[in-house]
Amino acid sequence: MMTRYLINFFLIFLLLFSLPVSSRAASANNLLIYCGITMVRPVTELARKFEAQEKITIAIAQGGSEDLYQSAKKSRQGDLYLPGEPIFRIKHQSEGLLGEYRRLGYNQMAFLVQKGNPKRVKPALKELLRKDLVVVLGSSESGSVGVEAQRILAAAGLYPKVAARVAQMLPDSRSIINAMRRREADLTMSWRASGYFPDNVSSVDVIDLSPQIAPVQELQLTLLTFSKNQSLARKFMDFASGPQGQAVFNRYGFATVSR
Repeated sequence: MMTRYLINFFLIFLLLFSLPVSSRAASANNLLIYCGITMVRPVTELARKFEAQEKITIAIAQGGSEDLYQSAKKSRQGDLYLPGEPIFRIKHQSEGLLGEYRRLGYNQMAFLVQKGNPKRVKPALKELLRKDLVVVLGSSESGSVGVEAQRILAAAGLYPKVAARVAQMLPDSRSIINAMRRREADLTMSWRASGYFPDNVSSVDVIDLSPQIAPVQELQLTLLTFSKNQSLARKFMDFASGPQGQAVFNRYGFATVSR
C-alpha cells in the first residue's frame, strides 16, 4: 500500500508543480478534484462543461479512495474529494480536512460476470465460493470497491473464506473491469455502474444484488478544508449536484438523487 500511495503522491506533485510559474500563479482560478475511479467519467464530463462555462481549468487526480485521501492529506493541495462511499468521510472526519459536501447520487455493489453469464451465476453471495469459478475482488486497503466488498461479505460471515480463494485482490474498479474484459475471471463484485459504461457492456453483464445485501451508498462530493478556491469549488459542487450533473450521472448508470 505504501508504494501505491507514494506513486499517487508523486503523480499529484507532478500535476501541481510541472506548470510554469505563471500558470501556477493563476491557480486561484483553477480546481483540483480527487476522484474515485468509478466516478471519473461523469466527473470528467462535468468538469469539461464547467471549464467552458467559467473559463477555468480543472485537474482530476484519480485512484482508489483511500489512496487519494492520503495523497490530499500529505500534499495539502486541491479542492474537492469524491470517494466511492461515505465510509471514508466517517473514517477521516476527525482529522478536520473534510468539510461540507453535496450528494451526487448513489453507488451500489453488484456481481459482474462474463457477457451472457455462461457460468449461470446467481445473485447469491455463496456463488463466490463455487470451485468452478475464477473470482477477483478489490483490495480493502486502497479503494472503495474493496472496502464495500469486505463489508458485505463480513456481514454474511463469508469474507475469510472468499478472500482465501480469490485469484487476485485488485486495487480499484478499473483494475477489476480490465481483468473481466481480459477474461481472467468469471465473477467479481464491483460498483454496478461500471458494468454499464459503453466500452464494458459488450464484455460483462451486471447481476444485481438485493439492497438488503448490498445497500446503496451515497456519493459525497466533499470540500477540502484547505482549499484555496472555496467559492469556486462550492460553485462546482452546486453544478454537479444540480439537474445537469444529475443527468450526466444517470447516463453513466448511477442512481441519482431524484430517483
